[in-house]
Amino acid sequence: MRRRGGPSSSDARGSLQEGEGADRALERARFDSVGDRRPSADVSALGSAERAAPRADSVQRVGDVEVRRLGGPALQSALGDLAALRIAVFRDYPYLYDGDLAYERKYLASYAAAEGAVVVGAFDGARMIGAATGAPMAGEKAAWTKPFKDAGVDLGAVFYCGESVLDPGYRGRGIGHAFFDHREAAARALGLEISCFCAVIRPDDHPARPTGHRPLDAFWRGRGYEPMAGAIAEFEWREVGAEEETPHQLQYWWRRL
Repeated sequence: MRRRGGPSSSDARGSLQEGEGADRALERARFDSVGDRRPSADVSALGSAERAAPRADSVQRVGDVEVRRLGGPALQSALGDLAALRIAVFRDYPYLYDGDLAYERKYLASYAAAEGAVVVGAFDGARMIGAATGAPMAGEKAAWTKPFKDAGVDLGAVFYCGESVLDPGYRGRGIGHAFFDHREAAARALGLEISCFCAVIRPDDHPARPTGHRPLDAFWRGRGYEPMAGAIAEFEWREVGAEEETPHQLQYWWRRL
């Protein structure tokens, strides 16, 4: 998501991103076990989801797909593919983002250079088919950090999971879990205690909402995340078919690591 003029997250896939449509029966089972909690802004009330965590620098295989953290020359060579994936995925509902490749490359290059930032890539052979990002919240700009400051949360304890983008043909295989696993492992390695992301808010009757569309709330809750009460960020981007940027609200979700 760009700081101004484009979406980011999850982490931001709103309902396209993080769960990438993952195993619906498993999502529902996890949702039922976690329960439909009320949104909370109290850190002490946060729960966590038990799941074996990979090392921050490990490689995971999900079927034929390899998921690994990127850095150095590998990251630089992947920026163009990642920019194109962002534009393609965020163009769909619920973000409807009309992106620009040159801007995306510049944004991603600066993001990757930030202290503590994480970029995870998913590859089918040599082809990048998905990616996810994350970084310590303390290094984000004021528009991102304001909801946490307003809630009295120590920014130095929070890791922000940014975008999670995946080729539609690879959704439903568990790659979204691998993206979360890697970023949460990186956050723990940095000594951070809370993981969060934000997702765009759309009304149920939005005219662009596809038939049969399902939000990913159950998937996120299954990983231990819950909405952070009153934590709404606002960013501007131009939607597909629009001439100007318009403001959009995004809801923060969080969990204790």
